[in-house]
Amino acid sequence: MLGKRRLTRVIGLVLLSVVGTGGWVAGSAQQAVTGPPPGTAAWRADHSLGRALPDPAGAAPREVTAFFARLDGVQREELAARHPLVVGNLDGAPLSLRYRANSLAIRAEEEKAERRGDGRSAARYAAFLRPGRRILAFDPRGRGQLAEVYGDLAAARRTAVVVPGSDIDLGSFERAEDPYGTPSGMARSLRAKMAENTPGTPTAVIAWAGYTTPVGLGPDAATGRLAEAGAPRLNRLLAGLQALGRPAPSVFCHSYGSVVCGVAAPATAPGAVADLVFLGSPGTRADTAAGLRSTARVWAARDATDWIGDAPHTRLLDLGHGPDPTDPAYGARRVSADRARGHTGYFAPGTDSLANFADITLGAYRAVRCAADRQECRHDLG
Repeated sequence: MLGKRRLTRVIGLVLLSVVGTGGWVAGSAQQAVTGPPPGTAAWRADHSLGRALPDPAGAAPREVTAFFARLDGVQREELAARHPLVVGNLDGAPLSLRYRANSLAIRAEEEKAERRGDGRSAARYAAFLRPGRRILAFDPRGRGQLAEVYGDLAAARRTAVVVPGSDIDLGSFERAEDPYGTPSGMARSLRAKMAENTPGTPTAVIAWAGYTTPVGLGPDAATGRLAEAGAPRLNRLLAGLQALGRPAPSVFCHSYGSVVCGVAAPATAPGAVADLVFLGSPGTRADTAAGLRSTARVWAARDATDWIGDAPHTRLLDLGHGPDPTDPAYGARRVSADRARGHTGYFAPGTDSLANFADITLGAYRAVRCAADRQECRHDLG
C-alpha cells in the first residue's frame, strides 16, 4: 500500500494534471453515446427479406459482411434507403453502401435543420455532402459523431486510422483555425505526405471521431469513463475493416485518444492493427507497451513544446492515465517529433512527426527517425 505522504503526493499530482490549466469547472461532464444507432428498432422489425437482419448490437462484423454478400445490389440499396442510419454505421457492411446510406442520413438531418431555421447546422451538413466525400459513419445523437475516409479504402494497400482527443465532435471535425488539431486535418495531412513519399501506392486514412470525447479539462479528461465507452466502438471499426479484407491499419492515437486506444488494445482482434502510435499522450492506462497485450508495433511521440509533457503521468484508482508512452521504461518505439509545435502540431507539414507517421504507415521503417541517437526504435524492423 502507498504510505500516507506518497498517497497525498499522488493525489495532488493527479489533480494538478486536470485543474492546473483551469480547474474542474473548465470541463463539463458528457453523456457517452453508446449502443446501436438510431433506427435499430425498425431495422430489427424489418422482415422484408424473409429472415432476420443482423442485429447491430450483437452481430460480429464478419457476420455482417457474410450477410450482405448474400444479397443482390437492389436488396442492398433498398435496405440502405429504408434504414440509412443503421446501414451507415454497420461495421462489416460494404463500404460504398455505407457511404450511400450516410449521405441519405446526413441529407435528412440537413432538411431537419433547415425546417427549424438552424442555418449553421444545415451548412455543416451540406459541407459533409459535397461531392467526393466518403462518410463511413454518422451519428447525430449528442454532440454528433463522424468518420470520414480520405482515399479509396476499397483499393488501398496501406491504411491508417486517426483517433482524436478532447473537444472533438461533429462541429469541430474540421476547421480552418488549428486544422491539424482536427481529425479531418490530421487525416488529410497524413495521406498527402504518404502520397508525396510513394506516389504509386494506393493509400487511405480514416478520420474517426466515433466516440464521445471529453470537453475541456474536467473529470472526463482525467478518468477513463469515456474511453471505456469509446473503446468497443473503435474495436468494431477495426473488426469491420478486417472482415472486409482491408489491410491492417496504423492507428494514430492523439491526446485522450491514447486512452481510448489503450483501453481498446487488449480486446482488439490479433492482426487487426499493424501499428499503434501514441502522440501527445496523457497515458494509455497500461504500465508498459507489453501491458497493452497488442500484436501491433507500439510507437510514441511527443514534441518538446507540448504542454502534456508537464502533466503528471500517474494513476490513482480512476484518476489519471498512467505512465508516459515516451518514457523509455514504457517500452514503445520512440520517434522524433522535432519541428512540431504545441499539442496539436504533430501532423503539420514539415515536421519530423508527420514524416515519421507516413513512413510508419507505409512500412518504410528504415526512413523513420527515432527520438534517440541510437535509432533503437527501428531495432528488428529491417
